[in-house]
Amino acid sequence: MFTERSLTGDLPAVRAAYAPETLVLNCNRDFETLDPAVAEELLLVTDSLDQISYDGAWLPTTAPEVLQEYIGNDLTIGMPGDGGVAWTRQTVPPCVFVKPRLETSPDDFVSFLVAEALVEVSLDEPEHFLGFFGEQYPEFVAATEDHLDANARYQLAAAVYTAYLGLQTRAEFGDWADDYPDLYAAWDDAGERLQPRLEDLPSEIAQGQTEFAAAAELACSGVKHGLDLPAPFAALDTEAYLEYGADYAVQWAETTFEKME
Repeated sequence: MFTERSLTGDLPAVRAAYAPETLVLNCNRDFETLDPAVAEELLLVTDSLDQISYDGAWLPTTAPEVLQEYIGNDLTIGMPGDGGVAWTRQTVPPCVFVKPRLETSPDDFVSFLVAEALVEVSLDEPEHFLGFFGEQYPEFVAATEDHLDANARYQLAAAVYTAYLGLQTRAEFGDWADDYPDLYAAWDDAGERLQPRLEDLPSEIAQGQTEFAAAAELACSGVKHGLDLPAPFAALDTEAYLEYGADYAVQWAETTFEKME
């Protein structure tokens, strides 16, 4: 199922600079949660597997099944919302996965997604929002449960964590114009395409045209591009969020939904 991907253009240099030991793998089928039998195939291309482990006693019983599985005994790599490229440090060496759903996407865009994953692998951050929130996740749930169902709450939590990672990765992307010009251009182009969609979000939310969690997903993806975000998402594009992490995210959720009441 997994074959090593040939890296071209600026990607070999990015991998060497940020995550030199990381394998970039093509997958022969799409996946989100990777079942244990298929995960074992990773042992054919990696040295070992080291599964993430959580106590999980703090996970609310109302959490979606995918979260229950994630903290369970089975090895889970990739989750809903990871998109066409996912990464993990549960393998030795770490891996970046490129899924076949990207086969029809522009090469420059796919290359940027791979580069982004390599930068994220290099950060000392969890690969999923559960690792980010940890035992504070029930507080996030409490702040949102009167306004969002379980699936929307999952989407919002993933978006909020995307913003947290984006605060860190954009500091790298913004300096790539000289060293990795093609990847910089792809990053800049993606941001330019996203900005008009962000400008309409407040009215779309107010008119019920876009659900709050879906709007958050769009807005939080703009953080990595340094875009102007509408309220209330602009509050996630701050140094305070980078400093206080999950504490700040919970407080943001509490404040945001209190204002909606």
